Amino acid sequence: MDNGFQVKDRFAEGAQYIDGRLRSGTSGQSHGVIDPATGAEVLRFELASTADVDAAVAAAKRAFPGWSGATPAERSDALHRLAAVLAERAEEFAYAESLQCGKPLKLSSGFDVPGTIDNTAFFAGAARHLQGQAAGEYSADHTSYVRREAIGVVGSIAPWNYPLQMAAWKILPAIAAGNTIVLKPAELTPLTSLMFAQAVTEAGIPDGVVNIVTGSGKVAGEHLVGHPDVVMTSFTGSTAVGKRVAEVATATVKRLHLELGGKAPFVVFDDADVEAAAHGAVAASLINTGQDCTAATRAYVQRPLYAAFTARVAELMETVLVGDPFVPGTDLGPLVSHAQRDRVAGFVERARGYATVLTGGEAPQGELADGAYYRPTLIVDAPQDSEVVQSEIFGPVLVALPFDTDAEGIALANDTPYGLAASAWTRDVYRAGRATREIKAGCVWVNDHIPIISEMPHGGYKASGYGKDMSAYSFEEYTQVKHVMYDNTAVAAKDWHRTIFGDR
Repeated sequence: MDNGFQVKDRFAEGAQYIDGRLRSGTSGQSHGVIDPATGAEVLRFELASTADVDAAVAAAKRAFPGWSGATPAERSDALHRLAAVLAERAEEFAYAESLQCGKPLKLSSGFDVPGTIDNTAFFAGAARHLQGQAAGEYSADHTSYVRREAIGVVGSIAPWNYPLQMAAWKILPAIAAGNTIVLKPAELTPLTSLMFAQAVTEAGIPDGVVNIVTGSGKVAGEHLVGHPDVVMTSFTGSTAVGKRVAEVATATVKRLHLELGGKAPFVVFDDADVEAAAHGAVAASLINTGQDCTAATRAYVQRPLYAAFTARVAELMETVLVGDPFVPGTDLGPLVSHAQRDRVAGFVERARGYATVLTGGEAPQGELADGAYYRPTLIVDAPQDSEVVQSEIFGPVLVALPFDTDAEGIALANDTPYGLAASAWTRDVYRAGRATREIKAGCVWVNDHIPIISEMPHGGYKASGYGKDMSAYSFEEYTQVKHVMYDNTAVAAKDWHRTIFGDR
């Protein structure tokens, strides 16, 4: 299945998008985009050099005065046109996203692409509501107000797990606020970020407003973060790499937005609907083959429900259809690469020494043997301080542990360095209130796990980073506020002078 979309033809000119056109990288190093379902190479391209990053930043810097000077209505209209282009190209985007990531097509076409279109439509409206909070009359002689202004050229780095959505989450609030941007997608999954930039041009947004450099993190990424003309860095990825990004950005005193790792707890109290919780846990732990920083990874289940919950989750996991992303009915595709599959398998194999693998824990063979597949896996009775409980596995693996008291369940939920997302499962409104208040995470669902909407913020606590994606709150990342005060009388300055220095 290719829907007439030929990757090599589409990107024959290269995998960099600078100043409104595709071009080849100049690093002298090539890289392949691999279909993780088959191991076949679908595109080979030359990586970006530091010179390519410089060219992209220069294009963004040239475009900034005109774009930031556009009216909110003009930027809004452009983003509405972009949403329409994305909708027209929805099938192509879904195909390309599944091809490079291994996502089931029903996930790409039912979640990733519609979510991106919705996010674009949201920021098209939000572009007209960039408001400051007026201070009003300081005194009879002065008036103060606040201006909210674009900050300049933004340098963003997006991950490989949701390439299209993460690119949109970074590009949309930045340009809606009047900034220009250079985005570096992951080398594994650049296709839909490049397509998004092409759609930006097709929508009539000026050249240079959105630029894509596809290069290595060590070369292109570090150069982008450290570039003196980049005034802000937005990064989504692991906490370890986020620390390096912060270190490089500090040298030029950049503003930072970091969305880092997650280890989301899934807390099931003893009054919960165990059937609903079990179904929720399977869906929330296996979304995107578990490669989701908000995915449920640690199920804490109050002891009266623990046996029934784990048995039901194992039973449901065994019904999940693992297979070709383009075959209708496939529930779970491959991981993004064989290296990632092997990393996940390593966590599970080491866990066998201190916990029980109740189901899964292996790569399927037969016709799926060439792909980066791994079966849905449930691990039970691992110690709280063990690797599979404390570290981000980023695969289709759920770990379940029992707890006794409500306080213990909440304490265990908080007992990792991360704080991106969590959920609480209970019929008791007071328990729900306590859990949402005391669990330290940027999002806490009640009797659900995973849904997000454009109008609400996404971002973490603790080692999961800081700053918000989506919603009007994201404008706080991509704008700066300026206090303006003026004299209403044309004599106030003289009065201040007299107050300070006396009559002279």
